[in-house]
Amino acid sequence: MAGIVEQTQPFVHDVFDGGDVEALQSLPTADRGPGLGYFEEVLANLVEVRQTVASAMGSKSIPMILGGDHSIEMATIPAAIESGDSPLGVLWIDAHADFNTPDTSPSGNLHGMALAAVCGLPCGPCEEPKEEQWARLLNAIAPNNRFLSPESIVWFGLRDVDAGEAKKIGQGSARQGISMHEIDRYGIPAMLEQAIEHFRLAGIERLWVSFDADVLDPLIAPGTGTRVRGGINYREAHLLAELLHEVLSAQKAQFELVGLKIAEVNPILDHQNATANMCVEWVASLLGKRILPRWANSLRETYV
Repeated sequence: MAGIVEQTQPFVHDVFDGGDVEALQSLPTADRGPGLGYFEEVLANLVEVRQTVASAMGSKSIPMILGGDHSIEMATIPAAIESGDSPLGVLWIDAHADFNTPDTSPSGNLHGMALAAVCGLPCGPCEEPKEEQWARLLNAIAPNNRFLSPESIVWFGLRDVDAGEAKKIGQGSARQGISMHEIDRYGIPAMLEQAIEHFRLAGIERLWVSFDADVLDPLIAPGTGTRVRGGINYREAHLLAELLHEVLSAQKAQFELVGLKIAEVNPILDHQNATANMCVEWVASLLGKRILPRWANSLRETYV
C-alpha cells in the first residue's frame, strides 16, 4: 500500500519492507477445482506465507501483512502462536466472522473459513474431497497441532454472519462477538473496553490484530470485494485505532502487539485509492498518530 512506510516511520523504531510473497496474479475463474475453492493454489501460498512470517517473528520483528484476502490468516496466526509460549489473542475487526467450516460454508471459499482453520475446528459431516483437503490444510498450517482457542478471539464490527458461524460463536459463553448493533448502541469506547476485558479474563499476553477493509462502510471504503452496508465510519475507525494504541502503549500494558494484518483491499474496485489510503491512515493511528498529541496527553494526565 502506497505510503505506508512513510506514514508509520515516525511512530516506530524501524520500518522496512520485507518484500512480496509470490502468488498467482489471478485465479482461473472457470475452474475452481473439486471440493474447496482453488484449494491447491491457496494451500501453496499459505505454506510460503507461514514460513515468511515465522522468519520475521524469529528475528523479533512485528510483522505487518498487507494485501490478500483473509485466508492469509490461516498462515500468519499459526506462525504467531508458534513464536511464543504465552497465550495469543486475536482481535478480528471484520464485517464477517470467517468462522465457517466446509460443512457450513455456503460458498466453499476458504477466506470465509480462516478462523475455523486457525482454531482447528473439524470439517463436520463433509464429503470427499473436502474432508481430505481440510485435514491437509490443518496439518500444513499447524504441523505441531498448536491451534488457537475460540475463546481467545474477539470479533469486532460483525454485520454479515452466516447461520453456521453464528451457531459456533454462540456455543461458548466465553466467546465474544461484537456486532454493529452493539457498536451503534454503546459506542466504540465501551465495546473496545469489553473486548480488552475479555482478553484479560482469558489470560491473553500477546495480541494479533486483523483488520479487514470491509468492516468499514462502503461509502468510505469501496475497494473491497465483499462490501456490506452499515459499517464503521471514518472517525469510529480512527477512534478504535487510537484507543487500541493507548491500551497497547500503556506503561503497564496487559499485552503486547505481535502482529498486524490488513486484508481485502482490492485496488481494482477502489475509487481514487480511497480504501488503501484509509487503511494506511488507520495503521498510523494504531501506531500512535494523533491530531493533537500534546493536548491529548495533557488532558489524559489531568482527568485520568
